[in-house]
Amino acid sequence: MTDLLTLYPHCNPFDTGFISKDGHEIYYEQCGNPNGKPAVFLHGGPGGGGSQSVRRFFDPDIYRIVIFDQRGCGRSKPHGCLEKNTTWDLVEDIETLKLNLDIEKWLVFGGSWGSTLALAYAQSYPNSVSEMVLRGIFMLRQKELDWFYQEGASNIYPEAWQHFLKPIAEDKRNNLMGAYYEIFQNADNKIKLEAAIAWSKWEGSTSSLAYRPDMADSFSEPEFALAFALIENHYFINKGFLDHENQLIETNIDIIRSIPAVIVQGRYDMVCPMTTAWELSQNWPEAQFIVAPSSGHTAFEQEITHELIKATDGFGKINE
Repeated sequence: MTDLLTLYPHCNPFDTGFISKDGHEIYYEQCGNPNGKPAVFLHGGPGGGGSQSVRRFFDPDIYRIVIFDQRGCGRSKPHGCLEKNTTWDLVEDIETLKLNLDIEKWLVFGGSWGSTLALAYAQSYPNSVSEMVLRGIFMLRQKELDWFYQEGASNIYPEAWQHFLKPIAEDKRNNLMGAYYEIFQNADNKIKLEAAIAWSKWEGSTSSLAYRPDMADSFSEPEFALAFALIENHYFINKGFLDHENQLIETNIDIIRSIPAVIVQGRYDMVCPMTTAWELSQNWPEAQFIVAPSSGHTAFEQEITHELIKATDGFGKINE
């Protein structure tokens, strides 16, 4: 059996800064080769923020790696801000960042919510995208939201689910996203933070095939959890601010079918079940569809990491 590819060594940014738009200060950084092939990493959530680890999906000798923290999260300011924070605001942020960095085209890499945003961006600015690497496909359709936030994954992780239910009164559990939204809009700060930690820890508890307490705990860090939960709930209640739920996966897919793409999906992804990735691949047959047979959701599952790096390595060689 071929050895699995692993993350590239850690690299430090050669450039960091902020873009000021609509009252937001949007953090970005550049790593790797300043004269290399441009690539932008779109983090998950929404509200997850970037990290040092995600730089390592790209060969730093080949790629000019651009990472930014989407509005309201990570190192962007103001923290947890929901004003002027929609999918289409983020799409414009990506294009603004590209233009400010004097980049003509770049590879777009996104997983989970990042895959949603990558599709929205590519369909808005197809001439800005050289290739796409997508993982853990998520389209914000009602059946996907119900699976993770109402009933579905709850049957696989009942011990984690009971903690997700705890902040919600029993008579409001028929609409858990709505009940959380009510808390996030109206509760005092202490109750809001407790709910935010419960919301965030649920995702951290279900993201890997084997339960990882360290991941669940990292999602429970108060400052992270507050932005993550408020922004996710804001986007999900508003169905991603899409015109309709099949907009990205069906209606506009022909716009990007000529863009070289790799889709990587964990067979046992409990956050973004495989059926969505399968449907995307059926509507986009030109994209290479890869199933990681023994993996869950996170990009740091060994099989998924291998396939993502294989994809970035492959697209990097095209431009050598």
